[in-house]
Amino acid sequence: MSSIPQNYSDVKALVDCVQRFLSKHHVGKLLARCNGLKEKGVSPISLLRYKLSNIFVGRSMYMQQRTGSFKEGFSKNTFYRFLNSTKTNWLRFTSLLAADIVNNDIKGLTDDKRRNVFIIDDSLFDRSSCKKTELGSKVFDHTDMHFKKGFRMLTLSWSDGNTLIPVNSCLLASAKDTNIIGPVKNFDNRTLAGKRRKLAQAKAPEAMMTLLDTALSSGLEAEYVLFDSWFSNPAQITAIQAKGMDVIAMIKKSSRIKYSYCGEQLNIKEIYSRNRKRRGKSKYLLSVDVMVGKGNPIPAKIVCVRNKANRKDWLAFICTDTTLSEEEIIRIYGKRWQIEVFFKTCKSMLNLIGECHSLSYDALTAHVAIVFTRYMLLATEQRQNEDQRTLGELFFFLVDEMADITFCRSLSILMDTLMASLQEILKLSNEQLAAFTADFESRLPRYLRNALHPEAVAA
Repeated sequence: MSSIPQNYSDVKALVDCVQRFLSKHHVGKLLARCNGLKEKGVSPISLLRYKLSNIFVGRSMYMQQRTGSFKEGFSKNTFYRFLNSTKTNWLRFTSLLAADIVNNDIKGLTDDKRRNVFIIDDSLFDRSSCKKTELGSKVFDHTDMHFKKGFRMLTLSWSDGNTLIPVNSCLLASAKDTNIIGPVKNFDNRTLAGKRRKLAQAKAPEAMMTLLDTALSSGLEAEYVLFDSWFSNPAQITAIQAKGMDVIAMIKKSSRIKYSYCGEQLNIKEIYSRNRKRRGKSKYLLSVDVMVGKGNPIPAKIVCVRNKANRKDWLAFICTDTTLSEEEIIRIYGKRWQIEVFFKTCKSMLNLIGECHSLSYDALTAHVAIVFTRYMLLATEQRQNEDQRTLGELFFFLVDEMADITFCRSLSILMDTLMASLQEILKLSNEQLAAFTADFESRLPRYLRNALHPEAVAA
């Protein structure tokens, strides 16, 4: 059975595209710098090229071997040794590759006034069976507030608001030994394998700082670091600010986290209750200056906005750059939603979850790094082929910047504007406005109602 499909020209174009990407960014040299060296005969770049191309041409090693169409110059054992290698530093590899793409391809297409950001978030790396998977754990998925089997894939990415480039990641197992289901292998902590497993069992804030340090040492730069309330605490905020970057994050409504405000130590709920809220068409409810952190506190600005999903609720953001306007803080934080699209793309299109069935933690780490490389390839191709600014400097000044918000967010803004206008012109009470909103939403198509309330769909 032939391995060449009917659309041979398309397959060849895809393979050529992969080869151009590898050559342009000197991926072979980057892999060698990260200890990705050949042991016998076949070069690691050949194995990486095969792995990258598989997803785009719709083939797998398993099916090729079953049908007798596997024609590569290496055996499956060679391929699996490559993935299972304990010596390859995949964390540094993706960081170096991302830095090369950003510094040589992306930055030249972006206005210097554009704010570049690091985005930190995690997503569930599901493993239905963890009994034999190394470090497989019961991990807490804070999106639906339940424990699930697998890992938390903590991810750091870079974005200019238009293109998102994944930088590095870590598959976090549970920090509690009682929640680890799979086997735990012991390695010397001085070796890369030992450090990799130590990081896997670290707490998320500690792992986050390691990812940031690796990105910075690889040559990446950003003005701001964005993350949601799950990672926001004063210690993290001050630590990042000490590295020369400002933080924009959603903060927890916790009574235990205090901020220095008007000479007192108050939590966010107390600060919110003591201040008069802005009304009318204002884009935010409240803005206050605080000091955050213990020992050597730093100045910060807290901005409270209405929760689009629940108009009776509110959300709070903190920014360590006090020179930014409230509107700019909200706009920049909107870039964080790009990483949600990234996770969805990796899981639904790039076989993040279903492709690799290895039980080795090293192989799983390699697989995630290769999926990230696939996404980098797609992101650069999209930017080069569809962004008009690549045609020359003329378009650079003429094309408007891409919006930083998603469709769901845009729809919520339109709804909020409509409600504000009704309240301002018709002088509707809160009860009348709530009744109008409920009736209006009930008349919308289901997909629009789901877009307005994505949390209800997730539940």
